[in-house]
Amino acid sequence: MGCGRVGSALSSGLERLGHDVAVIDKEPQAFRRLSPDFRGKQVIGQGFHREVLIEAGVEQAQAFAAVSSGDNSNIIAARVARETFGIDRVVARIYDAKRAAVYERLGIPTVATVPWSTDRLMRMLLPDGVASAWREPTGTVAILALPVHEEWSGHPVRELETATGARVAFIVRFGTGVLPKPDTAVQAEDTIYVAALSGTVSDVTAAAAAPPQEG
Repeated sequence: MGCGRVGSALSSGLERLGHDVAVIDKEPQAFRRLSPDFRGKQVIGQGFHREVLIEAGVEQAQAFAAVSSGDNSNIIAARVARETFGIDRVVARIYDAKRAAVYERLGIPTVATVPWSTDRLMRMLLPDGVASAWREPTGTVAILALPVHEEWSGHPVRELETATGARVAFIVRFGTGVLPKPDTAVQAEDTIYVAALSGTVSDVTAAAAAPPQEG
């Protein structure tokens, strides 16, 4: 649902992969964004109305994406697709990050556009390893790969957590994920992922980049 720039690009991408695609939009001129060789259905109407969804083939669909410009329309359509028609793979684009968190709790996967775009831009602007690898829908907690000073090698995870104020979520060691215990020692080749509050990322990285303080 939604034939804006995201919806039209998503439709073309899915079709190139061999999927059958139907696109719903309330504005007939929106379909002009589709590529000239688009072969799927083009359905005019509100994507949360049962009749429109049925016309688009929702009863045979294996996935549904709500990517219109309206948060309310997207979440209503996503819930109808999930709860009325039993589609398992449903995702809704949401501009309001606070709403996104609520809908995640309702079991509707969301893409919170502003935090997601911000993260992508930060990955391009900041040094490797500093930008977040993942951020929960409200944007409050970030998980990032944390570069640490070489002298942290041999020190237990709990000391790193105390020094940085962040929680060590997991470690990638020799290509394998490890869930550390407080007394798990940091090793030289570890990639350490921590969970930190968004506003503290700079302080966390600065603390980890410094050698551990005795005592």
